[in-house]
Amino acid sequence: MRIAVLANLKDNAPVLPDMPADRWDDLDSPGTPAAIVAVLQGMGFEAAFFEASIHPPFNLIDALKTYQPDLCFNLSESHFGDAREAQVPALLEMLRIPYTASGPLALALALDKTLTKRVLLQHGLPTAEFQLFTRADERLNPQFLNEDGELRYPLFVKPNAEGTSMGVGLDSIVRTVVDLRQRVAGHLARYQQPILVERFIQGREVLVGMVGNGHDLTFFPITEIDYRAYGADHPGVYTNDMKGIDDIEEYHYLCPAPLSESQVATLHHLAGETFRALNCCDVARVDFRLDAHDGDKPSILEINPLPGMSPGYSDLCLQALAMGWGHDRLIGAIVEAAITRHGLHHLAARVNGQSRPV
Repeated sequence: MRIAVLANLKDNAPVLPDMPADRWDDLDSPGTPAAIVAVLQGMGFEAAFFEASIHPPFNLIDALKTYQPDLCFNLSESHFGDAREAQVPALLEMLRIPYTASGPLALALALDKTLTKRVLLQHGLPTAEFQLFTRADERLNPQFLNEDGELRYPLFVKPNAEGTSMGVGLDSIVRTVVDLRQRVAGHLARYQQPILVERFIQGREVLVGMVGNGHDLTFFPITEIDYRAYGADHPGVYTNDMKGIDDIEEYHYLCPAPLSESQVATLHHLAGETFRALNCCDVARVDFRLDAHDGDKPSILEINPLPGMSPGYSDLCLQALAMGWGHDRLIGAIVEAAITRHGLHHLAARVNGQSRPV
């Protein structure tokens, strides 16, 4: 069985004038697809990496037609557009090439945080009050305001369609209408896209990762961001800077998170329902805040159907390690989920002309 690993590398991303410094933070470094290729080859598959771009000097379509993969391991984020993560899966469907992880609709929906929240509400799943801004002077959601016309509670401001906490910093929390409008105006200018504003939930932040499909999901130990380790004055925000650290020793987390069995069961249920509501496939991570003012009630922040796969570094990989899974077993589980979903066991059972157990 031949597998093409598809990703967009930071080194290959276009450089544009006035581009935000964090514009390509959600793209991969070369080591990530290289590690996945090595794992797949160690499993007995033929595997190679391809830059997921159709722009010169790359031509993904011709490369795939030449390589003729039986399956693609998709990590591609793409570069432009509010549904950019859906672009390569849509291309693969046009070429009728099976791939791992979610399809175009789920990826486009999950990248749009506002649309995701609307779907969550439609399914009765908990998420914080919110408003989408296309102008800084829009009329505010009445839920945000008290009788004096000021903010009822702190709000959180971030770009609507970005990953890796792009645009999220310690100043993302706003407490006055003036600060809110200034922050929204700055983000509109910087990111050139609508801006999501939601109630800031003071409390713990936990991440729930999973592999599988439908109701057959394997949940990894839950991660909690250990904000206490960043100092007493830290506001409890999983910032872009924290996700972009080079030294894993500087990233403070608890895995498994100190939660009761009941809390874990509730989080697994909500994460699974979110996974299914957005029609995700094979792998995902759902992020929650636990409301310190409401008995640690969980509220869904977002779902990431293309979680990072850097071994020993990305949240999902750290969760897998906490369960005793190495990077090879994690990658193998994702591939196995896709093989089962696409009905490819007849191909996976023979590698380089020899039988392979599946």
